Amino acid sequence: MDGTGRGSKLRSFAIGGLVGAAGAIATVRRSSHRSRRPHNAPGGLAAFEDAPCFLELVGEEAQRYREGGGGEISIGSPNST
Repeated sequence: MDGTGRGSKLRSFAIGGLVGAAGAIATVRRSSHRSRRPHNAPGGLAAFEDAPCFLELVGEEAQRYREGGGGEISIGSPNST
């Protein structure tokens, strides 16, 4: 084995170490940022429960259920082509 193979392996190792260190630093910096969402704000789907469009949809489904169409669930209007 000549010296070029050894130098190439060392250079590859050094570059890999730098890329790994940069990734670790980026991960630490990213996880240390505070969330823009307040701590007492609901997460996931609970965040949409007070939205006017959600309340309207729930009201429409409740009305259809009371009128006797309770077996169907609305998933939106079908696309007509």
